[in-house]
Amino acid sequence: MVDLAVRTRGLRKTYGRQVAVADVDLAVPVGAVYGFLGPNGSGKTSTIRVLLGLAAPTSGEVELLGHPMPSGWRTVLPRVGALVEGPAFYPWLSGPANLARLDAADRDADARTRRTRIGEAVERVGLTNAGGKRVKAYSLGMKQRLGIAAALLRPRDLLVLDEPTNGLDPQGTREVRGLVRSLAADGTTLVVSSHLLAEIEQVCSHVGVMSGGRLVAQGTLAELGAGGEQVLLLRTPDHEDARRTLAGAGLDARPDGSATLRAVLPDPPPPVEDLVTALVAAGVRVQGVEVRRDSLEDRFVALTGEGFEVVA
Repeated sequence: MVDLAVRTRGLRKTYGRQVAVADVDLAVPVGAVYGFLGPNGSGKTSTIRVLLGLAAPTSGEVELLGHPMPSGWRTVLPRVGALVEGPAFYPWLSGPANLARLDAADRDADARTRRTRIGEAVERVGLTNAGGKRVKAYSLGMKQRLGIAAALLRPRDLLVLDEPTNGLDPQGTREVRGLVRSLAADGTTLVVSSHLLAEIEQVCSHVGVMSGGRLVAQGTLAELGAGGEQVLLLRTPDHEDARRTLAGAGLDARPDGSATLRAVLPDPPPPVEDLVTALVAAGVRVQGVEVRRDSLEDRFVALTGEGFEVVA
């Protein structure tokens, strides 16, 4: 029984002297929705291309669904759907006509069920009403949807989506989020590369973070969050008295806004109600208290030291 849908060991990919992927050990559990994060140029797409056999690894091992890649591609790839680096279609054909040609090129596809499967895939991504429109008239978001539909023409055990919400409006993004959840509920393992951290937090069970070609963090969302800081935010006009009181509890509070003090909490943190009691007893006017744990975005910046617009 395979417990990992995707596994790499020491995966390395170079282009001449440029190292795109360096010693990456991916572990994507079966049934997971794995968010693959990283700044532009961090090695995400290069890793995905190697996983799918679109590029050969320089060194290291790759397994998909328990089979080695690229040697096992004939067995594995019919069970894998993918949307990588944006879809490409014949612009003068309709969406369903493009899907029919893609399906006809699949030697394992059943021609007898082609029309039904295309209709179901188009309906699932919300393009039924655009069935007669040529792809050249599609928006970028509609092309993204059609690319996902192409990946869903057959039942898949693993689905790899590279920036699946690129170009989508908020409603389309919400629909793709629902689609990812429904596919996961059906038992499909998904690897979703995205720069939309809020989307990753809402749909993913596991996360991997790339930076400079290396996998700098990997685990469940809870495990990544556990590595972040938990902070106390205190809103008060009495900064000096509050800082002295919190120092007595072992907290170093520093200004974080005109009326806010920020203090990193230890693990385990002291009870907030005890801190508030001590502050009030010291005459500190407490206007508001909040305990906040680092978001996925905070953890991302802490791990990579850069934003999404930085090109490595």
